Amino acid sequence: MHDVRETPHRWRSAFALVLLAPLVGEYLLGNTPISDLGALFLYLPLYGCAALLIREIARRTGRGWPTMLLLAAAYGLFEEGPVDQMLWNPHYGTADFGLVYAGTHVPLLGTSLSLLQDVVSMHMIWSICVPIALVEAFSRDPRRPWLGRPGMSVTVLVFAAGSLFLACLQYLYNDRFLASAWQWSTGTVMIVGLVVVAFHTGRGLRRPARAPAPAPGPWQVGGVAFLLTSAYWAGQSLLRDRVSDWLLVVLWSALAVAAVTAGSRWSRRRGWGSRHRVAVAVGALLTYVWLGFTHAADMGVPPAIGLAGNAVFGAGALVLAAVAIGAARRNLAEQPEIVPETAGAVPAPKDPPS
Repeated sequence: MHDVRETPHRWRSAFALVLLAPLVGEYLLGNTPISDLGALFLYLPLYGCAALLIREIARRTGRGWPTMLLLAAAYGLFEEGPVDQMLWNPHYGTADFGLVYAGTHVPLLGTSLSLLQDVVSMHMIWSICVPIALVEAFSRDPRRPWLGRPGMSVTVLVFAAGSLFLACLQYLYNDRFLASAWQWSTGTVMIVGLVVVAFHTGRGLRRPARAPAPAPGPWQVGGVAFLLTSAYWAGQSLLRDRVSDWLLVVLWSALAVAAVTAGSRWSRRRGWGSRHRVAVAVGALLTYVWLGFTHAADMGVPPAIGLAGNAVFGAGALVLAAVAIGAARRNLAEQPEIVPETAGAVPAPKDPPS
C-alpha cells in the first residue's frame, strides 16, 4: 500500500513543485521580469497547481512519464487556448500574432500549426515536466503520490479558480476578444484527445529493458537534451525571418522525433534510472538559462532589469541543477533502482489517506 504519510517531505515536495513551475516557465525564460515578481501569485494556481495535478494523477494511477508528457501538452493548449485565447487572438497582448504566425495558419485548426508547436514545447517541457523531474530528484521513491484526497481536492479547486480568474483578466485586457465557436470546438477536441491518449498510456505496465546494452551515461543524456532544446530555440531566433515558416514546422518535427526516439530507446536499456531523468531535466533547464538573456530583450524588458533577472534566476537554476544531481546520486546509492521506468510502470497505488 502506498501511504503518503510514510513520506515526511511530501508537503514540502508539493509546495516546491507549485513554486518551481512558474519560476521556470515564466521568470527563468524572461517572459516575466524580476521587477514583476508579485505576479508569481497569479501564476501559482495555474502553472504550479497544473504541474502538481499532472504529477499526482500519473503517480496515483500507476502511470509514468509518457502520461505526464501528454497531460502537460494538453495543459499547454488549455492555458493558451481557453484561458488566455492566445492560440486564437491575432492581436494578443502587444504582439501581432496574426502576422508572426500567419504563414502556417490552418483554417481547419482555427490557429497556426507553428504556434501550436511552440505552445506545446514550452509548457510540456519547461512549465511542467522539467520542474516535476527536478523536484522528484529529492524523493527516495519518486513514484509515490504526495497528496491524499483532501490535498487533491484543494489543488483542483485552486487550479480551477485560478484559471477562471486569469481567463477573465485576459478577456478584459485583450479588448474582450472571444474566439469563434469553431475555434473553441477544435481546441477542446485537441485537449480532450491528448488527455484520452494520456490515460490509455502505460497503465500498470512493467516492461524489462528492450536490449542488454547499457544506457548512456547521465552526462551524455543531459548533453543531448541540452543540444536538442537549444537547437529548437536557436532555430526560432535565427531562422524565423530567414526561411519558410513551414520549414520551421518540419525542423520542429524532426527534433521532436529525435527526442522521442532517443528517450524511448535509452529508457529501456539496462541501468536507466533517476539520474538520467534528472540529467534530461537539467539539460533542458540550462537551455532556458542562456535563452533568458535574449528572450527578455525580445519581450521589451529594460536591459538593466532583464540582466538582473537573468542573473538571479539563472544562478538559482544552476544551483538547483547541481543540488538535484547530487540528491539523485545519493538516493541511488541508498536505494538503487532495479526496474527502469518506461511506460510508467508501477501498479496503480491505492488511494492514499490525507
